[in-house]
Amino acid sequence: MMKRALVIGASGGMGYSIVKELSSRGIEVIAFARKLEKLDKMFHDDRNVIIHPGDVFDKKELEAAAYNVDVIFHAINLPYEEWADKLLKLTENVITVAIIQKTKLAIVDNIYSYGRNPGYKVSETIPKNPHTKKGKLRLEMGKLINESGVPNVIVHFPDFYGPYVENGYINYTLRKIVANKKASFVGDQFMNREHIYTPDGAKAIVELALNDDAYGQSWNVPAVDVIKGEEIIQMVRSITGYDKRVSTITKNMIRSLGLFNKQMREFAEMQYLNEDPVVLDGEKYETFIGTVPKTPYIDGLKETIASYQR
Repeated sequence: MMKRALVIGASGGMGYSIVKELSSRGIEVIAFARKLEKLDKMFHDDRNVIIHPGDVFDKKELEAAAYNVDVIFHAINLPYEEWADKLLKLTENVITVAIIQKTKLAIVDNIYSYGRNPGYKVSETIPKNPHTKKGKLRLEMGKLINESGVPNVIVHFPDFYGPYVENGYINYTLRKIVANKKASFVGDQFMNREHIYTPDGAKAIVELALNDDAYGQSWNVPAVDVIKGEEIIQMVRSITGYDKRVSTITKNMIRSLGLFNKQMREFAEMQYLNEDPVVLDGEKYETFIGTVPKTPYIDGLKETIASYQR
């Protein structure tokens, strides 16, 4: 039974969708993020949402926000350049507060800890063998959580797209197209990859958090299907009427930018996913929970584009 939940990172793409999903189920939600203005814009008209601006690195603020909640949803996405110094510290803060408040944890995770594509869809049983700094940090983060004794579900998702997603590959392109500016697509436009629509991911993680038997396990939640960048661009053209050329941002271009920009340097490390993508297997979720939520790309793109026009 979940009556009250805390979502940290509530102003990010997945955090926003988790807040809205919880609220739609009649669950009281504490929406926690740094900026009051952003939280107010997103949730001011939702009677089930309590806005709580604060700093997740301040344990007292986080503990106050977590008072009397049943589950903490960890949906914060730090900038890449802050991972080395802050990711594990953030994890330790969240664990400490969960222990003090005797609450459960639901963790939004990515695919980095799986490492390279093994040549087939990745299930939860495959050994995690990350080869990147960020993949190793995510693996260490998971170990800290699992060794803490706090009941938890760790949910692995592909790249996000959807309303309020700031750093997703698709959203990067959409922002330019909606503004009718010259647009680019990150990675090979003819490579099949999967991108999960954040409201689908939110439905899945909330279902897991509501299921007592799901705790103590990791879960993979795939997208509706893999898709080529060129297919995404064609769909977006049909929705918006955009007729400008969409160029390609290559790994070498990102590496060149990384000579002068730390964020781009960190971004370049993850471009192996654009060369040989990792695709998730959702069979475990389908077997134990039910059908994975799967919004067709055309519908998810329409709603994401609409969110930029509101």
